[in-house]
Amino acid sequence: MNNLTNKFNKTFFYYITFIFITAVFWLYQKHNVGNDSTISEWIINYQGGFTRRGFIGEICFHIAAFFDLSLRYVIFLFQSFLYLIYSILIYFFIKNVPKNTLTIIAIFSPVFLLYPLAEAEVLARKEIFLYVGFIIFLNLSTLKYSKNIPLIYIFFIFPLLCLIYEPFIFFFSYAIFVILIQNSTDSIKKLILKILLSFSSSFVVLILIPLNPISIENHLLMANSLLNNFGEICYMSCAALGDRTSVGIQFYYVYTKVTIEVIFRYSIILLVGFLPLLILFFNSKLKIKLNLKKSPIIKWIISKNFLLIIFILFMPSLILFSAMGDWGRVVNMSYTFPILIFIYLIKNNLITVDNKISVFDDFYQNKRKIFIILFIIFAFGWNQKTALTGDVSTNSLYKIIYNTSKRVFEFDGIRLFQESPIIKFHKKYIE
Repeated sequence: MNNLTNKFNKTFFYYITFIFITAVFWLYQKHNVGNDSTISEWIINYQGGFTRRGFIGEICFHIAAFFDLSLRYVIFLFQSFLYLIYSILIYFFIKNVPKNTLTIIAIFSPVFLLYPLAEAEVLARKEIFLYVGFIIFLNLSTLKYSKNIPLIYIFFIFPLLCLIYEPFIFFFSYAIFVILIQNSTDSIKKLILKILLSFSSSFVVLILIPLNPISIENHLLMANSLLNNFGEICYMSCAALGDRTSVGIQFYYVYTKVTIEVIFRYSIILLVGFLPLLILFFNSKLKIKLNLKKSPIIKWIISKNFLLIIFILFMPSLILFSAMGDWGRVVNMSYTFPILIFIYLIKNNLITVDNKISVFDDFYQNKRKIFIILFIIFAFGWNQKTALTGDVSTNSLYKIIYNTSKRVFEFDGIRLFQESPIIKFHKKYIE
């Protein structure tokens, strides 16, 4: 292990630990807030009949009812445990991987791990299930396991993830890519058959969801069940489930919010936030031993620059920008899957990275102070807001630490500054 990787492992451990502890703290702080976005999404359930995104809410509903607990407290426990699993998985998945400075910069991009903490309303939203499920899938897609294990995993687990958060379909392309890589010596017919069979259960679920929109009467049953059993009001995401019952309504809602300013802002966010990863993709190429006669499609894929491949995989997620108002979350999801794929390829020695990117290592070695300043500005100085109409936020890490400290220690920097002896002296004797 080189010195850079060793330093990264230590720093990354502290970084993930900080994110996890702070995330759980804020999940607890906001789990009883009446207008919290995360809770409103988690209280959706099947008490009024089958509906999209109700699977995990139904589980929480029954656990809370069985043990006579607050529904919000049960949700908080689920969220905290899920964040713990995610933190452990992401740490061990990324640990020991970075061998160059640019990969480290990409991992610390503000649109990746820090974003949900910078925008607390995004904490433990349902996409975290997708991240956990996908990392487990990538861990199973190695030479240590049979090639059939990931296919079986997709067949049984991906439908559950779709029941929790159906936009997962727009990221299936990354799982299909892994299947293509892992089964690269198979014929095209065999590859297509494997993909269709493994995803068949997910497609059934994804067909059932739009064919069974919740009716006004059933939505009222769900709302009444929440109110009668837990005193909970069906609000925000839960209420929107009854208002936006069709895909067309959802697209129209986003259409009314989009402006030239919004498109320009998010174009810059995507460019800046993705830039280190894009440079890595541009300077990378797949290396796979395969039977080219049996797999002409794979031959075509690996002959191209990896940036083109990742762009093809990325394209389905663009649909989410026209279907979701929370563009900040879309950016986070759109970044998480490709960087996980890149790390997977590095871990399994399936990709080569050109030595041209060593210029970033040289800059770190020769201009370390300047590099650190620029790195801090890039990684911790900004983040996208949640809603597409929100402007870019600044000083994200500082605000996380300041706001957390203020809650923990009842610390108020402005008040302390105003009450400092110097300020008091100035007010009394100079003014």
